[in-house]
Amino acid sequence: MYRVVLIDDESIIVEGLRKVVPWAEYGCEVAGTAGNAAAGAALIRELRPHILFTDIRMPGQDGLAMLAGLRSEFPDMQVSVLTGYRDFSYAQQAIRLGVTRFLLKPSKMDEITEALQTMTARLDKLAPEEGPEDQPPPASSFIVNQAMSYIEKNYAGKLTLQTVAEHCYVSQWHLSKLLNRYAEKNFYDILNAVRIQKAKELLADPRLKIGQISEMVGYADTAHFARTFRKLVGMSANEFRNSL
Repeated sequence: MYRVVLIDDESIIVEGLRKVVPWAEYGCEVAGTAGNAAAGAALIRELRPHILFTDIRMPGQDGLAMLAGLRSEFPDMQVSVLTGYRDFSYAQQAIRLGVTRFLLKPSKMDEITEALQTMTARLDKLAPEEGPEDQPPPASSFIVNQAMSYIEKNYAGKLTLQTVAEHCYVSQWHLSKLLNRYAEKNFYDILNAVRIQKAKELLADPRLKIGQISEMVGYADTAHFARTFRKLVGMSANEFRNSL
């Protein structure tokens, strides 16, 4: 039996799908449901479903980021989107990220069953093949770009790999793997590079003390900042300031 997870913030839709769709006829069973993206992502990591039906326009959630994260971390999982968001460019992006079907609410039963038939057929085809399907590049690239953008905006705070991974709806392990593969650096190397670049820009202002700049770019320990700056720039912060 193929495991199915349903994610939607409208509980009536989740219950309707769970009860009305003849899952067993397609060799499927609903393994779990969730009412938001974060709970859904956690449920998917726990159950590792074969099929996902999800909305991607839930309050307070970045639907495309969630979708990219799930498609990147679980490349063989088949995904169909059920949404009331009627935007063609948004649908195109979702499809590029590997969605099987993009269905507008209210969806007709024949549309849902056609999507289910297509997804189970793809899973049947994957079953005889050796090894998992390769990572879908659009989804993985999307996640890396999301992570880099988040680091650029939040470098001054207490940023951790877990914080960024949660923002991108992927596990820490998966985000670390993506950053090493596509950015060719680990998380802390990327974070330090961003912080030191910002520090170099701030050093152009003679009114700012080195200790102030250290705190402004996210280093609570000035000595740590000094070591990192010298390692990445090849000179001390003071030497760099005097060279400007």
